[in-house]
Amino acid sequence: MNVLLVDDDYFVVSALEQKIDWKSLGIENIYTANNVAQAREIFKKHAVQILISDIEMPQGSGLELLAWIRGENYSVQAIFLTNYADFNYAQKAIELQSFEYFLKPIEFDKLMLIIQKAVTRAKEDKQNEKSIQEGTLWQKNQPKIVEHFWRKLINSSTSYPMKSSAILNFIEDNNLSYQPFDIFQPLLFNIFPYAGSMGKEEKGLFDYALINVMHELFQSPYFSIETLLEYKEYNWIVIFKWDHSPDSQMLEELCSSFILKANPYLKCDVCCNVGLSRGLEGISLIIKQLLTMNEEMTKSRNQTFFVEYYHQNQVGYIPPNLAHLEELLNQNKSTAFLQETTQYLSDMLYRNTLGTSSLSLFRLDMVQLVYSFLKNKGIQAHKLYTGKTNDQLFMHSLYSIEDMEEYLTYLVNTAMEYRNFAEQPKSVVDEIKQYIHSHYGDDLTRNNLAEIVYLHPDYLARLFKKETGISLGNYVIQVRISAAKHLLKTTHLPLFTITTKVGYSNYSYFSKLFKEDVGCTPNEYKKDFTDIK
Repeated sequence: MNVLLVDDDYFVVSALEQKIDWKSLGIENIYTANNVAQAREIFKKHAVQILISDIEMPQGSGLELLAWIRGENYSVQAIFLTNYADFNYAQKAIELQSFEYFLKPIEFDKLMLIIQKAVTRAKEDKQNEKSIQEGTLWQKNQPKIVEHFWRKLINSSTSYPMKSSAILNFIEDNNLSYQPFDIFQPLLFNIFPYAGSMGKEEKGLFDYALINVMHELFQSPYFSIETLLEYKEYNWIVIFKWDHSPDSQMLEELCSSFILKANPYLKCDVCCNVGLSRGLEGISLIIKQLLTMNEEMTKSRNQTFFVEYYHQNQVGYIPPNLAHLEELLNQNKSTAFLQETTQYLSDMLYRNTLGTSSLSLFRLDMVQLVYSFLKNKGIQAHKLYTGKTNDQLFMHSLYSIEDMEEYLTYLVNTAMEYRNFAEQPKSVVDEIKQYIHSHYGDDLTRNNLAEIVYLHPDYLARLFKKETGISLGNYVIQVRISAAKHLLKTTHLPLFTITTKVGYSNYSYFSKLFKEDVGCTPNEYKKDFTDIK
């Protein structure tokens, strides 16, 4: 098994070569490239099963390389390394069947585990391909072979639709019973599990239940289900094979029934997207149209959409009244703000002018409004909005109108709650005092303390002095001197150790501060106290 490392940074490639135990992973040959063109030449000359690539490179991106690989039908497990936690990158990587998306700086022990899993997957794919070619799995695993056919067709359709000749060759090679005149129709279901439901906590069981519900509902003498597969997380594709003329009304009724069952029984919302029906010669293009609509269209939950009726008015992004929304924030009218944004989204959706690109720009405007509002209050928004909750809500906000509304509610309510806290000086100062008393031995710079309460350092300093009558720096010194006096009285620790424990690395500087505050040096203080005892 062989690996190809692609990065325009020589030192990254060199570190990957040297710090990964390739031999233990069963990797025989390690090829390297510094740009996409070099990588393509290596693929043409050598068999490569594992690709580890940077995304951002001067002469072509890693995503472009993977799109080319998929177009050439190379069987490769791709792992991306990048400095950028960009949802669009991650989304594109998933579309192109990347095995993993890994943020720099590189943690080699974790990367080792990811590569090990990729090697296992590559071996399984190789064995499956071999078994399919030899026909040994046909009788026992016909459903697997059919699923393999449709998965390959769907994955190919995300970038380069498979040619009719290639489809027919695949069918012939795997002894599938399809005929050129058979009529197929793809449906794509977006699943939105409720918080705390099985879909969030136990996805394996949820998927099992979902498949059972779909097979139970989608039964008809007019069509059969050829395959049902998850082409990316919470996005399921069902392929119908019609024995009669396709019936759009029947499909709409089936989708409505599925939505009605999914809400109470599976504890999730659903968006149903219905593709056009075609024979084998055009099915790859039809699947691509469905996948494109799924990516471009802003979804509304528990609705059914048809590709044949889908069109987006290309009017560009028209922002809401940002000045009015800013005024609502400044007036602390968060409820009115959220009502305005909800109405805006509903209007844009009704006019069919709200695609994911416009929704992304709308989200950017809302984030900037809230961040600007917080900045004017002396609050550091980039510190406030960190953590798993913010990251997940932000990433999911483009999935549907409801997800965007949930993210905006979190964004605005968090801002208002913290603004209320920051406008109570006693609460802020008390929290800072408590932290200083508990961590007087740490590095207590003004910047570090400001991060604790998400405030700008200058604003915190002014607030602290106004509330206490003493500067933040002097308060830290007083607490440390008090702690030092206690240690000098109650322990036999060396002076240098006490100096370190109260947050100073330089004894001379500490001794100077101590004498200015107490009137004698630490050594004299300890001696005087010992003499008294």
